[in-house]
Amino acid sequence: MNRSEILFLYDITDANPNGDPMDDNKPRIDEETGINLVTDVRLKRTIRDYLHETKGTEIFVREIRDENDNLQDAKLRADDFLFDERKNKLDKNNMTIAEMKNVISKNVLNECIDVRLFGATIPLEKKEGTKTLGGSLTFTGPVQFKMGRSLHAVNVVHIKGTGAFASDKAKSQATFREEYILPYSLICFYGIVNENAAKHTRLSENDVALLLEAMWKGTKSLISRSKAGQMPRLLLRVVYKERDYHIGELDKYIKLRKINGNARDEELRDISEVQIDITELIIKLKLNQEKIERIEFAVDSRLSIVNNGEICDLYKDVEEISFIPLSFNN
Repeated sequence: MNRSEILFLYDITDANPNGDPMDDNKPRIDEETGINLVTDVRLKRTIRDYLHETKGTEIFVREIRDENDNLQDAKLRADDFLFDERKNKLDKNNMTIAEMKNVISKNVLNECIDVRLFGATIPLEKKEGTKTLGGSLTFTGPVQFKMGRSLHAVNVVHIKGTGAFASDKAKSQATFREEYILPYSLICFYGIVNENAAKHTRLSENDVALLLEAMWKGTKSLISRSKAGQMPRLLLRVVYKERDYHIGELDKYIKLRKINGNARDEELRDISEVQIDITELIIKLKLNQEKIERIEFAVDSRLSIVNNGEICDLYKDVEEISFIPLSFNN
């Protein structure tokens, strides 16, 4: 596997892309610039949910409850992977911590695509008489994303309404609800796949292909009340030939251009009101053509991409690079 960089754009309309639980679940905002922020944890949750619920792949970080509705902790989750080659459960009371580490490490990496992608810190615990012995497994994730940021300032709208039920059985009036949404936000994520860390988690090219599919389709499939209205617009992966090399900061080489140049950022309401200028990105890719093996991409049909003022294909000015359209872009 070679090193690669990922650029991902998606937008959201009349919803909340990533609420802050410490601030009334308001959309996360850079107060100095008005830029909408989305954590990498939110994007990884989208990916994990799609891979587990739609593709049927096992993931380590997921909510599991027992018959009493108690949430499983990480130590108990680790015990789920104490089994032999025939999937027979092993008794940790007959094992040392070192033996537990070996078995769980092997099984988690074989079974859990999210650990192969994003890594994990997994606590281990067992009892020997009155003593509690512990340890942990640490896997550095090959795939890392920066905080997602909107390409424009946004406007936060506070909405109030009434609920369907009374606040108390003796009350005749329904409860009130309130929420915060963004009328529109076009969000950009930048990520990198580290081939060195990939060796330790046994990340494969097939895993990365599933990652890209989950980013695109998982974003579109988020149909919860707070996330409905998200649409993937652009996904780009630059795969390099040269070891330990990447351009870096691909998100800095794209610019949002408003169709109506006089419109304020906060007035944007739809993808048709903007274009993405990739002039600087094309120049940077051309300068690094000899170090790039291929570029994989998906583009939504409603996204206008501009290069030197004209709508263009991504590969127009970098013909020496192999451009591969991803198959899930419809």
